[in-house]
Amino acid sequence: MLAAQFMALLDVFIVNVAAPTIGSDLDASGADLQLVVAGYAITYSVLLITGARLGDRFGPGRVHLAGLALFTAASLACGLAQGSTELIVFRLVQGAGSAVMIPQVLSLIQRTFSGEARVRALGVYSAVLAVGAAAGQVAGGVLVDADLLGSGWRPVFLVNVPVGLVLLVVGGRVLPRGGGLPGRSAADAGAHEERAAGVAGAAARSGTRRMDWPGLVLLGASVSLVTVPLVLGQEEDWPLWSWSSLAAGALVFVLFCGAESRLARRGGDPLIAPRVLRHPGMALAVLRVAAVMAVNGGFLFVLTLHVQGGLGFSALRAGLTFAPTAIVFGAVGLTWRRWPASWQRALIPSGFALLALSVVAVGLVFRGGAHGGAWLYAAYAGVGAGLALAFSPALTGALAAVLPEDAADAGGLLATVAQLGQLIGVAAFGTLFFNRLESLGAPGAYTSAEALLTCMFALATTAALGAVSGLVLRRR
Repeated sequence: MLAAQFMALLDVFIVNVAAPTIGSDLDASGADLQLVVAGYAITYSVLLITGARLGDRFGPGRVHLAGLALFTAASLACGLAQGSTELIVFRLVQGAGSAVMIPQVLSLIQRTFSGEARVRALGVYSAVLAVGAAAGQVAGGVLVDADLLGSGWRPVFLVNVPVGLVLLVVGGRVLPRGGGLPGRSAADAGAHEERAAGVAGAAARSGTRRMDWPGLVLLGASVSLVTVPLVLGQEEDWPLWSWSSLAAGALVFVLFCGAESRLARRGGDPLIAPRVLRHPGMALAVLRVAAVMAVNGGFLFVLTLHVQGGLGFSALRAGLTFAPTAIVFGAVGLTWRRWPASWQRALIPSGFALLALSVVAVGLVFRGGAHGGAWLYAAYAGVGAGLALAFSPALTGALAAVLPEDAADAGGLLATVAQLGQLIGVAAFGTLFFNRLESLGAPGAYTSAEALLTCMFALATTAALGAVSGLVLRRR
């Protein structure tokens, strides 16, 4: 399950490094490139909660394999695409496959483990989530630079096909039909049966949970109405329709919230159970996860555009520059639970603060068209540590105490928030970068560095708001 999780996350970020090569080969515009990167996240984020509900109804193992099959087929189609429009469409399908596949990972962790074992499992899950993001940049650089058989950028998608086929074969043999894992000891099996009985009892009390199709349509419309103008507005010089779309997206989201509340009061099955939203710490976790993923997505996207477009780095060199971020992210994500107990409450605010300082440091090191140096790698490491401290404890803390019967809803909610945050980060900060670059005149290393610095200050502001808003919500 975690291998599939890693592959899907790798595919979110592996395209960042390949984007300039894709743009040159397919003659894609800046808006096309943003849709190639963000299109995956659009369907992923919109359908994640529905994917979680499907796992609840039909069994997470079975649904996971169905999503994996769709993801693998879409990856093959992406690798064979002959134009930017085809690639964007297949990326949307790929995101839908991930949305069906990925929520089942958290659901099985929640259903199968409890207590300290669940905390450990969530810690490994968070580390995989973290390393997959930065490792995607490195893998993308290696695959694009290798130019296997003259295929250019295509291996960044085609590499998923053999991996996906192997996981389908293995998954079909080892994944459970229902919600548990095979091969447990008798004691473990007994404990799981008790938890399963609790879930079954909750399901019996509430009846069979139905799909909330009106809620899905409203949520999808809201996300699309906000995302499309963020991606295409700069390219079209911000026409009236882009502002109207943003306003309509906010209005539809209000309608979505109202419809979900009414459905819950009538005893129906909204996309997210109200008790999940009322869970202690969930609102704070949602805010922090959204903020850190927006910074993560925006940082990786605009920095890749600068080092490849402004500084002329090869795809391999651009990808390898993110290695310190990946290494530190993984190391911190796996070890923070073993740090002194007196530090734990301060980890998340400190992570946001370190993240804000580090992204500004990256912008300053590149200022004037410089290529960086030792300080650049120190700043990259700071970004990795800040992201890990802001993200991993927030996600683990929110999910560790969630009841097994709420596993699908809680996992779907936080996974959706993470993807929406990343999507908004790519769209908003990508638009800011292109807009600033255009206003500075002739493109080059200097102007690209100035556009990058502007984005880094905006990213730092977002990180600072994540820390401050979290403190405010905690006091309330």
